[in-house]
Amino acid sequence: MSQEVDNIQPSYPLFRNDEYKENIANKQAQYEERHPQEAIDEVFQWTTTKEYQELNFNREALTVNPAKACQPLGAVLCALGFEKTMPYVHGSQGCVAYFRTYFNRHFKEPVSCVSDSMTEDAAVFGGQKNMFAGLENAKALYKPAMIAVSTTCMAEVIGDDLNAFINNAKKDGHIDEDYPVPFAHTPSFVGSHTTGWDNMFEGIARYFTLNFMEGKEVGSNGKINFVPGFETYLGNFRVIARMMKEMGVDYTLMSDPTETLDTPADGEFRMYAGGTTMDEVKDAPNAIDTILLQPWQLEKTKKFVQNTWKHDAPKLNIPMGLEWTDQLLMKVSELTGKPIPASLEKERGRLVDMMTDSHAWLHGKKFALYGDADFALGMTKFLLEMGAEVTDVLVNHANKRFKKACEEVLAASPYGKNATVHIGKDLWHFRSLMFTNKPDFMIGNSYGKFIQRDTFYKGEADEVPLIRIGFPIFDRHHLHRMTTLGYEGAMYMLTTLVNAVLEQLDKETKGMGTTDYNYDLIR
Repeated sequence: MSQEVDNIQPSYPLFRNDEYKENIANKQAQYEERHPQEAIDEVFQWTTTKEYQELNFNREALTVNPAKACQPLGAVLCALGFEKTMPYVHGSQGCVAYFRTYFNRHFKEPVSCVSDSMTEDAAVFGGQKNMFAGLENAKALYKPAMIAVSTTCMAEVIGDDLNAFINNAKKDGHIDEDYPVPFAHTPSFVGSHTTGWDNMFEGIARYFTLNFMEGKEVGSNGKINFVPGFETYLGNFRVIARMMKEMGVDYTLMSDPTETLDTPADGEFRMYAGGTTMDEVKDAPNAIDTILLQPWQLEKTKKFVQNTWKHDAPKLNIPMGLEWTDQLLMKVSELTGKPIPASLEKERGRLVDMMTDSHAWLHGKKFALYGDADFALGMTKFLLEMGAEVTDVLVNHANKRFKKACEEVLAASPYGKNATVHIGKDLWHFRSLMFTNKPDFMIGNSYGKFIQRDTFYKGEADEVPLIRIGFPIFDRHHLHRMTTLGYEGAMYMLTTLVNAVLEQLDKETKGMGTTDYNYDLIR
């Protein structure tokens, strides 16, 4: 073959060499029961029709790429945001390998997480022995200050009781009685990664505060608690911290994984770095109030905060875009008595200036988007602020209340009047919409690239380009360090959106002497 030691080529363009093309053709002819290309194309074309879309949307017994992940994934991310905490999954080793790999590919960082390696015998007799050994070994080997336990499908199907198992492990001396082991039941077959984050946070808050509320007084520490929810843009933690610092507001980020998931390459391995401390969790009920940055995914946390900590948890939307960032800052100012400083007013003015500069290119452009509930709602709101038209909003793991709330946001703008909100639908449904509704762009995570490829296969004029904002982003680098919240986040999103529009315009107008009448140097 054509590989040479001094000229090693990657698969692309290596596999475009004649010998590889011949090899692949021979494999298809001799070993694959391949349908004729004409038949494949015929079926493909049918899947792009309105007729197929109607059949697709009527299916009930199959999910194709659900645009969500499972609960323990969210529980692991939540645990990573606490100081010297080891996420521990009561279940099989394969599940934890999946969680770690998923985060590795998005954050490009090593992710610490252990399991107690349940196998067939544990599935029959229960996993208590696995937990005894797992907790003892994890504490001895990795020396965490806290172990946060969640579950997978296997443990939930057989009904393992985490509270009993952990208490028995302490009684039998596998770990100390006072060693912190908060837990959450996170069955993978219901809910999603956002549900798992919510359950794990409520479990940690419950462990440290439920039975220790005596002497707690709302407002006595002068702080504001921020609960981020399942958040994978590390810049969002940093932008909240920066805005509060500029306002002079004392605050606590309730789960902050930024140091763990963005460590420097300086020769030192940091299994644990930064994070919310246990003392900060214990002190959280003394705060002025608790603000949920992604309220649609934090239902369980909201109930705990209101019922146990006696906080109002004010009703706010995710602070994406102009208006909802305004609302967050005004609410913080109202709660703390701290004025919004000139620096943030100037930053807001810069965002307005950017919106003014770019709105002509986004005005009237059609966007379809998918992702988690709060992200999808916030992105919808920001697109409408820019005068962009929204065609479809798809959130697999959302309820009817979210659908109604999103429809109200859309109905409040002339640019949202033709949009449809889809809940409980997957990316194969979304694929159908890209062919029949034909937006100019779609916004979502990396999985949308396969939908873009399919639209391009139908014809260049049918291609719907993907703008990568969301989770996970596997096929681009360093986007997880960006920001989507606050004025800074709106600036990033605006820059991403308008430049995608301009890039597509250049692509469509670069034909020499044909379409280049609009191949302008200045946009």
